[in-house]
Amino acid sequence: MSVRMTAMTTTLNVPTTEFEKKDRCADLPHRPRVLLGKMGLDGHDRGVKVIARALRDSGVHVIYSGLWQTPRSLAISARDEDCDVVCASMMSNSHLVLGPRLVDELRKLGRGDMPVYMGGILPQEDIPKLLEGGIAKCFTTGVGLTDIVNAVRDAVKARPQSPASATAAAQLARDISLMHAGQPVRIGARRRRPGKVIGVTGSPGAGKSTLVAQMAAEFTRRSKAGEAGCRGRCAVVAFDPMSPITGGALLGDRLRVDFNTLDEAIYYRSLAISGEDYHALPEVVELIGGAFEGSEAIDLLFVETVGAGQNETRIRQYVDKTAVVLTPGMGDAVQMDKAGILEIADLFVCNKADHPGENELVRDLRDVAGRRPILETVATKCTGVPELLAALTV
Repeated sequence: MSVRMTAMTTTLNVPTTEFEKKDRCADLPHRPRVLLGKMGLDGHDRGVKVIARALRDSGVHVIYSGLWQTPRSLAISARDEDCDVVCASMMSNSHLVLGPRLVDELRKLGRGDMPVYMGGILPQEDIPKLLEGGIAKCFTTGVGLTDIVNAVRDAVKARPQSPASATAAAQLARDISLMHAGQPVRIGARRRRPGKVIGVTGSPGAGKSTLVAQMAAEFTRRSKAGEAGCRGRCAVVAFDPMSPITGGALLGDRLRVDFNTLDEAIYYRSLAISGEDYHALPEVVELIGGAFEGSEAIDLLFVETVGAGQNETRIRQYVDKTAVVLTPGMGDAVQMDKAGILEIADLFVCNKADHPGENELVRDLRDVAGRRPILETVATKCTGVPELLAALTV
């Protein structure tokens, strides 16, 4: 017994092998774009996050859509993000129903050409049924991370200018991909700048993504109610950093939006950049503004920056108004005075206003804000969000 316990203890103390971080996608026509999502009632995402990091550390651009997704919400996200493949994780014993539904929703949304991979706890006897239902590949729990990376590589093909059977939204997604990659966009793509383009910037962890999601939902509610000043739809372009080592990226901002409820009311696109490289943003903005007509037209566009430092100010060149988001504990008044990012603000947002130190933050901001507004919000509770939206869209 003692020998067995010693052997077990020794085994448990040996660290797991670290997944080697290197670019495994440099030879492909473009960086793979993969949507990771979990359908059904499964509330655990640790395994998905391990896969997301492995893909990112291999040079893949990974869009994580969060828990409790429906087949339709995943399909909308995959279409709008112009993914090469959808990877759905299943643990809730509903794979035989939800998997084929996801395939069907992709077809309805104009991206029936996009392959769907499914992984998780999949009984061997169910795999033939999933393949018959349109799932391209199945991965059981014993599959290694390298095998998953290689399967994603296999899904990458050269992008045509128009996806097969493309809807307007699917075509816009492809236009954005090509424009951002510096490749020719199809002739005839309509271009128009939306009525208002709002930049949202601030330090990492300030709550920018949640604020943007709440404002987009609030605008949608007002637009559907026919309220003055709110018409058409809104869109979001969310930037995240690209790895300087592998070229990969983890694009997780869209998980703050409840697409199960909002459906297609918001057009959301994630993009990875190095530093402040907004080279294609003016064209992307105009493509989004021109893609839809009538009541479906995009009238309000939010541009969310990468988590910004003291000298990251370039976004101001591309938007009509800039909101700088801060939180309690970011530093004293001296730190604020030397932070160039504060100079580009048209208004300041003190988010997480229910945290200690908010009063001190507002006091210090008043020393540098001049006549610029200072608004307090708690994004997770939607506190102050209607007032912020009104101030940005006036």
